[in-house]
Amino acid sequence: MKGEFKGDVITARNPIIPYNSKLKALARELRKRSTLSEILLWKKINRKQILGYEFHRQVPMDQFIVDFYCHESMLAIEIDGSSHDHKYEADTQRQSVLESKGVHFLRFQDKEIKTSLDEVIKKIYSWLQHPPGPLQRGN
Repeated sequence: MKGEFKGDVITARNPIIPYNSKLKALARELRKRSTLSEILLWKKINRKQILGYEFHRQVPMDQFIVDFYCHESMLAIEIDGSSHDHKYEADTQRQSVLESKGVHFLRFQDKEIKTSLDEVIKKIYSWLQHPPGPLQRGN
């Protein structure tokens, strides 16, 4: 991996988190079957539309796939819809594992994307302008 570790903090500009290669085909399939909320948000964040940051859809990381990810800011954006209704514990565990690798999360409800997209974009914009400090990396 490119970059340098200072203590437990990663300093690479675009760090890549290794992933299970079997997830690549599933991520490709998920991109083909995007939800309406994913499509709506993607139209607003693709092509470096927010402060020049590049986002990707359905990104494999470790043993998981995140909805949207910006390598440069290490920001994952998750849309929680009905498929997440009974997965709170699994989602929490997944987020914890990825946060231990330095990934930050913004979570939005499916309905929030559909009814308040401009507010969602403002939250993402604000986060990118004033991100929290780097997360500590675990093993």
